[in-house]
Amino acid sequence: MATAASAFQPPEFHPRRPGLVRPVPIDPDGVKGPTRGQTMSRTWRRTGHNLYLPAHIDDDDLDQRLVEIGTALPAQSAVTGWAALHWLGAPWTEGVAADGSRHRVPILVPNHRTRSRPEVLITAERFRPGWIAEVDGLAITDALASVCFEARHAESLERAVRWLDIALSADLVSPETLAAYVPLLTAWTGVPQLREALALACENSWSPMETEMRLVWTLRLQRTAVVANHPVFVDGRFVGTPDLLDVEAGVVGEYDGALHLEGHQRAKDIRREGVFRRIGLEYVTMTSADRHDPSEFVLRTWDAIRRASRRPGPRRWTIEPPPGWVDTTTVAARLALSTEQRARLLRAG
Repeated sequence: MATAASAFQPPEFHPRRPGLVRPVPIDPDGVKGPTRGQTMSRTWRRTGHNLYLPAHIDDDDLDQRLVEIGTALPAQSAVTGWAALHWLGAPWTEGVAADGSRHRVPILVPNHRTRSRPEVLITAERFRPGWIAEVDGLAITDALASVCFEARHAESLERAVRWLDIALSADLVSPETLAAYVPLLTAWTGVPQLREALALACENSWSPMETEMRLVWTLRLQRTAVVANHPVFVDGRFVGTPDLLDVEAGVVGEYDGALHLEGHQRAKDIRREGVFRRIGLEYVTMTSADRHDPSEFVLRTWDAIRRASRRPGPRRWTIEPPPGWVDTTTVAARLALSTEQRARLLRAG
């Protein structure tokens, strides 16, 4: 007797990915999969050519959606772009647009004979076999190929920088590996934008909003001595880590999202501002409203720069760490940390 969809237990996809299940082909006996007749009912859903799952197992979970797309790929194909970065653990890769719609999953295929599907974005760009690997059961392009795909095809330079920042802050690539990789892409689509984005990328940006704020300073205000999430010290004592710091001007830039409007967080932000001002740093805040039109934020920043220029006396603060300080501001420094140091020092989330 064929197993009902409600009682069927699909096979686990991979031991390191608990909770994800593998679609199954038709089984004439209805034991290891649905019978052909069962696939005609609403209790089963099709995930790919001759591949099915019980209908109650939905693909709202992005990882499960990637499994279903990945198991239906033709040979020599792979998930790429933002979806591969997500599988590798990069943050800010949820695959959902602001309006709640899903982004299409980029798929690298060896030729244009692959049938297009609404949920995937097919690309048949040239690739080297070594760029594809199986990670926890899913064929993906490596981090370098994946992030460069997004940066090359991004709709703007700012979006290209955003993707590079995400991969760098997750320690999936480094400035050095990117610099060595880009020359391999001569004459590929979007390479000029990728090169420009690489010159603006940062390996210590903690969120896309911070990236946007930094690019306002570097592109619109032409501020070149800007560091992100860099510790500040006074007399060998750690004071704080601002989102941005214009080292030349002595101005701190902070991004305040919706969370920062809440009572406890707001009080913490006010104390933090006071600490930076007391050591001689000026302070400017970017809000979510400034993301749509940063003109007012630009004016506030210029005001802060002018105020900083009028501060008397020598600077008390520095970004030079004291002896024994463990640096975490670069990919190389973070990769050199021990397991205990990573757990203790690195910012979560």
